[in-house]
This record gives sequence, structure tokens and C-alpha cells, in this order.
Amino acid sequence: MRQQEPRPQREERPVPPRRSEEGGGLHSRVLDELGPAIASGEHPPGTVLRIDELEARYGVSRTVVREAVRVLEAMHLVETRRRVGVTVRGAAEWNVFDPAVIRWRLAGPDRSRQLRSLTMLRTAVEPVAAGLAAGAATPGQCRELTVLAAEMAAAGRAADLDAYLVHDIAFHRVVLTASGNEMFARLGDVVAEVLTGRTEHHVMFTAPDPAAVTLHVRVAEAVRARDAGAAETLMREICVGALHELDVLAP
Repeated sequence: MRQQEPRPQREERPVPPRRSEEGGGLHSRVLDELGPAIASGEHPPGTVLRIDELEARYGVSRTVVREAVRVLEAMHLVETRRRVGVTVRGAAEWNVFDPAVIRWRLAGPDRSRQLRSLTMLRTAVEPVAAGLAAGAATPGQCRELTVLAAEMAAAGRAADLDAYLVHDIAFHRVVLTASGNEMFARLGDVVAEVLTGRTEHHVMFTAPDPAAVTLHVRVAEAVRARDAGAAETLMREICVGALHELDVLAP
């Protein structure tokens, strides 16, 4: 794979997490501030968060705070104990597959390790999914992969990372769904957060690697040709290449 120049270092600034999808307004604002604070370790495990203190800190009502806490409880980031308060749980208990948790952790100081862990997950799952897709993909899914690969190539030539990201996420979603395995398909949001996090936090080269783009085109061709072995091997090259990028950009 052709080595590219890393993206130039930028002044380190905190990257605000994207707005959560669990509702809007005040509840989302609390969630979008408190969630990353927990995920980053600002509130270590065992920390007790008092409802009245959270009300004062965020300038919202008790109802709004409780709504946000309920979402965090569903993610297993906190638990509410009678006569104690809202207690932060250890990271081993978190729902680490929740897209919001992934997003918040990638915005924190442990980003490099998180990216590596998630990319290893992709390496274990996506090649198998591509092999299964070669046998199970519908004609429509085959066409969609071909179109998306072409759009990735066009965005790569234009060095348009934003457009490339959109098509890249869509490509991998189709592969996971076309596998016919509902568990793999549910990982589409996880992969989307990994790819988005790499772009938003500048863990990317200055332009998409042409060799990686070519591999996506070949995966689409292998799936269309019903060549499971080739599809799996090519997808593994894509994932291993992403790990090699991390070795350079986020060691």
C-alpha cells in the first residue's frame, strides 16, 4: 500500500461531540456534556453525581436531568442508588457498542486505543461479512456497492474527505447488511462511528489512499462475481490497512 504524507498537525482543540439523537433541547444539551465528561474520565468510576448539583451546573430542571440520567443508565454509564445518588460505573460495565458511547470515547484522551480496539473488531467481522455477502447479496445490493465504490474513487481523486466519508460509511453498511447476518448488520452504526471519528479527529492522511479505494472497488467486483474467498481477502486487506494507518498517525 502506497505510503502517504500524514495530515499536517493542527492546533489541538477539543472537538465537540455531535448532537445526540435521544430527543432535543435541554435534555440533549445535558447529555452531550455529561456523557463525554464521564466517558473521558472527568468523572471517574464511583463518582456520585447529585441531581440537585446537576440541575445547578446545567441550569435545567430536575425533570430534564432525570431524562438525561435515564439515557446514561441505559448505556450502563451510571446507576442510580437510593439515598446515594447517581453513581458512575466502571468502563468494563459500559455498553461499548452504543454509538454515542463510542463517539464520546473517541472525543476523549483515550482516542488512539479506542480506534485500535474498534479497528480490530472490524478486522474480525467485516472480512467474514464480505465473504457472506458474495453469496447472499441481492442484485440491488451488488449494484449499490459498485456505485458507492465509484463514488469513493471520485471523492478520493478530488481529495474530498467529507464526501469520501459519506460513501465509505454507506459501502460498509451495505456489506454488513448484505451478509444476511442480522448481528453483523447491527454493527453498521459502530463502523460508521469509527470512520467518522477518524475523519473528525484528523486521524487520516491528507487524501484517501488510492490503494484502499482500489480495494473497495475490487470488493464490490468480488461480491458481484460471487467470489466469497476474494471478497473476504480483499476486505481483510482494507481493515489491516486501516490498522497500519493507526500505527503511523495514532501510535
